[in-house]
Amino acid sequence: MTEQKNTPEIAASPIPLVVGNAANASSKTITPIKQHSEPTHIIDKTSPKIVLATLNARFFHTSFGLRYLYANLKELQQFSEIKEFIIQTRAIDIVEQILDAKPDIVGFGVYIWNIVETTDVVNLLKVIAPEIKVVLGGPEVSYETQEQAIVQCADYVLTGPADLSFYQLCKNIINGTAPDKKVLTSQPVALEDIALPYQYYTDEDLKHRLLYVEASRGCPFKCEFCLSSLDKSSLPFELTGFLEQMDILYQRGARNFKFIDRTFNLNINTTMQIMQFFLDKMTDDLYLHFEVVPDHLPRKLKALLTQFPEGSLQFEIGIQTFNTEVQANISRKQNNAKSKENLLWLREHTSAHIHADLIFGLPGETFDTFKESFNQLYHCRPHEIQMGILKRLKGSPIIRHTEAFDLRFNPLPPFNILSTDRVSFATMQRINRFARYWDMIGNSGRFKHALVHILSDEPFDDFMAISEWIFNKTGQIHKISLKKLFELLSQSVEALWPEKHNIVIEKLELDYNAAKLKSLFNSLNLYAAQHSETTTKNRALKRQQQHMS
Repeated sequence: MTEQKNTPEIAASPIPLVVGNAANASSKTITPIKQHSEPTHIIDKTSPKIVLATLNARFFHTSFGLRYLYANLKELQQFSEIKEFIIQTRAIDIVEQILDAKPDIVGFGVYIWNIVETTDVVNLLKVIAPEIKVVLGGPEVSYETQEQAIVQCADYVLTGPADLSFYQLCKNIINGTAPDKKVLTSQPVALEDIALPYQYYTDEDLKHRLLYVEASRGCPFKCEFCLSSLDKSSLPFELTGFLEQMDILYQRGARNFKFIDRTFNLNINTTMQIMQFFLDKMTDDLYLHFEVVPDHLPRKLKALLTQFPEGSLQFEIGIQTFNTEVQANISRKQNNAKSKENLLWLREHTSAHIHADLIFGLPGETFDTFKESFNQLYHCRPHEIQMGILKRLKGSPIIRHTEAFDLRFNPLPPFNILSTDRVSFATMQRINRFARYWDMIGNSGRFKHALVHILSDEPFDDFMAISEWIFNKTGQIHKISLKKLFELLSQSVEALWPEKHNIVIEKLELDYNAAKLKSLFNSLNLYAAQHSETTTKNRALKRQQQHMS
């Protein structure tokens, strides 16, 4: 990286905000950015350009944060544009597209899933065009900021909610009054002062991508593995205005809404109004995703949920652990009995798709206590059990347990737990493989007929046996074709529980036909013994051919 001239000192200072309509000045009054000598990037002094950029995990995702920044740029918005990329794109190609816009300021949204790739992009951008001001924001750079490599090559970092502070910083840079500090702390913002971003979803977004929306911000719970534990409360957006925006999106053709509220069913009256709003507009293709707490489903909400048709609702339900000691360690309040009761009720009385979360590696958790949580959750019959591995999110209070529980985290993204005082690294690897295979087999929905005949009342032990059998056989947890997965599952059942094999084959055929793969089911190698015999014959034939050649 080329050396940056006049690099600001790395120190944090608050940035003042201008709210309301105080800054509706004409673009002609904006003075140009001060340049380095012999600039390599020619600036159009009459219209300073701002690019808002981020790297999404997949094309299907949209950046909600960038649209908030864009919505609140006031008179600078006309000189700004959003550029979204995916993390699989080469850094040099991303930089080329950013430079095509001839920006003077580039703001990057930085998250745990894109920190490595964004660091590469920022480094490269500052080599090619060091005069461009790079501003970072997002949760991954809002904590432990000074220690991060990406911060060293950026010009400014905005920590905290930057909805309004990004505008103010850009205005200061353009007017030649940029702060002399690199790390700037955004002041808290009142939700009524923020312009909503929904009109900036494009028609293409509405057709092909997931739309993120929020009826509230913050979370009243203090679960220490989560950054939301730093919030003091949950604050709602004004409901009438929010529903007006939802109606506009709906009228434009939006049918896929993902609510990012941390606790959507916290205020039941608000929840009821939003759910009724969408129920009144129900179509065959309307899809709603909510994060809900499982121990708070009053009767009137249950009555409303039963009216939603199949395929219209998905609930993401964070269980994390049923172990009360671990819950106390991480400051998690959860009525376990009520949670299980409500999970079963949702499964039996609604058509909602239930996605329930567990986290392995929490302080105080053991292999056996996690197994018990998994078994209890499995018998609540959610459609998916997402097995997360604890991650060290910068700023999350979970780090207070590091010494007491000997928490050892990966120093590289995604900063996953590697071992604890009660879970060895080898055991952690076993669980990682379990989680991967469970995604492919348990969560995919492709084995729904067979799996119920494979797993017993102790599903964790059963699936761990399958997981270890497949890994010992293949050494792979990725790049296993669906056809091969059918074969491996059948072979593992024959090897582990031969008495179940015949009925499992019958059910696997139903699952295979539903998957609509090109090859016929009877062409699969479903027997471990047959596989071994065939392999031996193939090796013998190969040796014979080598001798004859």
